[in-house]
Amino acid sequence: MSAQPEPAPEHGAATGPAHSRPARRLDARSLRGLAHPLRMRIFELLTLDGPATSARLSERLGENTGTVSWHLRHLAEHGFIEEETGRGTKRERWWKRVDVTNDPHTADFHDDPDSRGALSVYLHELVQQYFNRVTDYVAEDWDQTWRQAGTVADWHDLRLSPAQLKALNAELFEVVARHTPAPDAEAAPDALPVVVQLQSFPRRERGDA
Repeated sequence: MSAQPEPAPEHGAATGPAHSRPARRLDARSLRGLAHPLRMRIFELLTLDGPATSARLSERLGENTGTVSWHLRHLAEHGFIEEETGRGTKRERWWKRVDVTNDPHTADFHDDPDSRGALSVYLHELVQQYFNRVTDYVAEDWDQTWRQAGTVADWHDLRLSPAQLKALNAELFEVVARHTPAPDAEAAPDALPVVVQLQSFPRRERGDA
């Protein structure tokens, strides 16, 4: 099996003293607990949109409440989400993501075929989430100010060594971190949630074919 790309710690998580959160290095069991298409979608919604009940998540996802509730319990069992105390009732539980940075390392799963399979599912679902976010943005009706502020761009004429690519990624992470406000910072009146996605990877040279 070919080498897997190394995911960044908690896709999209900012790092830096103003907004750092505890890091959690995922083991094989935890990764298998997350690496499921519906569980990853549930986790994404709780991450992006905040706490929700199984009923609200079911409506967003087009799934029945029983199925969503089962996957919520599974995510909680593996430490990715937790019940929000002091909110809801015995019949309506609110769930939120646990405020830690989840950090998978591909080398940790290299020798276990089952774990490699879970990592493959995780990465493919991650890429699908990135794609869905971009297509949603393109399809939505934004005013000209936001259209001019956002971007979808790529650079394909770089030739880098592994060390150079790693250094480039580190610099880009630092730039995003500088623009990520502390949780208690006051946002600008016209501010909205913004997603920054980063994919950087080597490409096989195809020659003259």
